[in-house]
Amino acid sequence: MKKLIVFDLDGTLAVSKSAINPEMAALLGGLLTIVKVAVISGGNWPQFQKQVLANLPKGAPLGNLSLLPTCGTKFYRYGLEWELLYSEDFTSDEKQKIIASLNQVVASSDLKIGKTWGEVIEDRGSQITFSALGQSAPIEEKEKWDPGFKKRIEMKAVLDTLLPEFSIRLGGTTSIDVTKPGIDKGYGIRKLRDTLGISISDMIFVGDALFPGGNDYAAKEAGALSIRVRDPEESMRVIEAIIACLTDSD
Repeated sequence: MKKLIVFDLDGTLAVSKSAINPEMAALLGGLLTIVKVAVISGGNWPQFQKQVLANLPKGAPLGNLSLLPTCGTKFYRYGLEWELLYSEDFTSDEKQKIIASLNQVVASSDLKIGKTWGEVIEDRGSQITFSALGQSAPIEEKEKWDPGFKKRIEMKAVLDTLLPEFSIRLGGTTSIDVTKPGIDKGYGIRKLRDTLGISISDMIFVGDALFPGGNDYAAKEAGALSIRVRDPEESMRVIEAIIACLTDSD
């Protein structure tokens, strides 16, 4: 019987940068009543508040929920309020090098980036995120830009040579996440183990980028039983199955 269910956010629980839908909110609320749940995402804390927390059912047992923004480089737990346990922030020199390298790759690539909506390169403290069309781009535009990850895989290959001392992962629909070395979702999985006292063998990880280079893959490499989903619709069916299995095992 598993003790912790861990989810990616964008592309798994919700459409990119969007709130979880009412059905997903109800399923997560139900899941929280029977097992501990965690969410690890490349998004920053405000995205968790907007996409997840603001939409959970009233009275959901938040004490069973752990939230790990920016690929696990931050960790929030709920007591009387949400408390930040740690944040693995970059130095100013590290930030400058990462941002310069991202700009270099964009300038030298044939990415065909036209109109953008909001910041393209965002400093999240413990993570620098490149979003090809901007942080606020419409989902329909994002889904058309790099559906097969080809453009970002090519970008990542160059960034790996420019920034060998950092971890570089593909995330969401148009983004690339840069974190400190070894600070990725696998790090988040291990932090969950250490903080909650739950072994990795007692966890399930659910994500849409569980492939080499994807920003969910490190969770699989850390040893968590992993379920790859296509989208939030498939995730809801997985949650239903998990609830059924956990309920039947009681």
